[in-house]
Amino acid sequence: MGEFRIVPTDRLDQIELDDIRALMDDAFQGRFDDNDFEHGLGGYHVMSYVDAQVIVHAAVVARTLHIGSRQVKAGYVENVMVQPQFQGRGLGHAAMVLIGDLIAKHFELGALSAGERAQRVYRKLGWRVWLGPTFVDAPGGRERTADEDGGVMVLGPPDLDLTEPITCDWRRGDVW
Repeated sequence: MGEFRIVPTDRLDQIELDDIRALMDDAFQGRFDDNDFEHGLGGYHVMSYVDAQVIVHAAVVARTLHIGSRQVKAGYVENVMVQPQFQGRGLGHAAMVLIGDLIAKHFELGALSAGERAQRVYRKLGWRVWLGPTFVDAPGGRERTADEDGGVMVLGPPDLDLTEPITCDWRRGDVW
């Protein structure tokens, strides 16, 4: 426990994928669907194990964001969870430090969506709440996502204007 493995999705076997899905299903108690699971695929996974079972997971996937009129290649964080019996030991923090390293290496900016409780944790790691209005580049055009205002966080350069409009690319399910 405490040792992490970083692996791209295409290197995960079906047992690992099933373990990640089970961890998310248990953690989110019926509020985690196929779209949520798919959102965490296609990038990098940071995982820790006990007895060959995934106990910590966080993923970062590539997304296109627009900040004002500028297009940004973002590492978007998904499917972060520590099995309840292992929480409070710093494992989630350690996983997110590794996620931050992946973002710095592969992307211009990190982004995620989080509630107030989780935001307190992410702030300690340098994440900042986006203050500007949120949008999605939907199939029918740009749409406002006002319910996400105050819930999007970014990890990036200190001179970033957090009050500009931010727009995410379209995806099924929760767009942010």
